[in-house]
Amino acid sequence: MPENPQHAPAASHDPATAPRYSERLWVPIWWWLAGLGVAGLLAAEIHMGAPGLFAWLPYVLLFPFPVWGLLWLSRLRVEVVDGAPGSPGELRVGRARLPLDVISRVAVVPGTAKSAALGRQLDPTAFVQHRTWVKPMVLIVLDDPEDPTPYWLVSTRHPEKLAAELGGR
Repeated sequence: MPENPQHAPAASHDPATAPRYSERLWVPIWWWLAGLGVAGLLAAEIHMGAPGLFAWLPYVLLFPFPVWGLLWLSRLRVEVVDGAPGSPGELRVGRARLPLDVISRVAVVPGTAKSAALGRQLDPTAFVQHRTWVKPMVLIVLDDPEDPTPYWLVSTRHPEKLAAELGGR
């Protein structure tokens, strides 16, 4: 996903700064069951076609692929972090960063309104981090004259908590 160049400076990763809000958008558990099941069936099919000394080889070679793929799909993390004394905190969505002082207001987009928010109502210059398996989203309207991005639209499982951490403005 492209990130917003205006609000994506190279931030230092200070381990002493604990996030006020942190959420990782994991894929659903049934995706894990389906992925590992398909890998197991494929490995068993290969095993039946080539039995012998190395019958375990398809299992060892095929099971890491769905694990890697599902971990890769689950890599997005949404965090709200306090800034240093005298500076605003920031919203981190993946590698993108947004200072909290440029947020003018926050609105929760329920799962029922998600298709409208991502469809006919979507501004093409908006920053979007969307995960299909996460229904609710948060709309973060920006007030930054130097940035052409009007708002961020971010998937989250806990939109009320995230909106409260962003100030509920």
